[in-house]
Amino acid sequence: MDKTLLQQLVLTRLEADLQAAAHAAQVAHESATHEENIAENKYDTLGLEAAYLATGQARRVEAIRQAISLWRQLQLRPFTDETGIALGALICLADEGANEHLFLLGPNGASMKLLHDDQSIQVISHDAPLGKAMLGKTVGDDVHIANGTQHFEILWVQ
Repeated sequence: MDKTLLQQLVLTRLEADLQAAAHAAQVAHESATHEENIAENKYDTLGLEAAYLATGQARRVEAIRQAISLWRQLQLRPFTDETGIALGALICLADEGANEHLFLLGPNGASMKLLHDDQSIQVISHDAPLGKAMLGKTVGDDVHIANGTQHFEILWVQ
């Protein structure tokens, strides 16, 4: 599977999310500053609520911009047993029922599901519990999360 293509799919999705969030931030800002939302008395909080929403939307836009930057800088390297699983790794895990799950381990800010060649790939952060548990591991190793209640075996890594 082409990890560069997967990285591009993540970036495409993040760019679309950025456009939607930027539009929502603009609408929230316009609502917060609209003359109809000026408080008429101390109990009129519509303008204040709109300002909080605008601030939250602006933070979301900045978080997506940071995620895009991190994903653009991500260098996809081939997996080696010596280095173990690291950022950019494509990992196939088997759960206790022998069901296979594909994961792309990346930087923060892009938790999403991708569909490529009729396969579902979960993009997870290296800071997520499963991401942390996989770092440095290699093929054949076991991965335990959720206080040891979930067990996986690493089948292959690219």
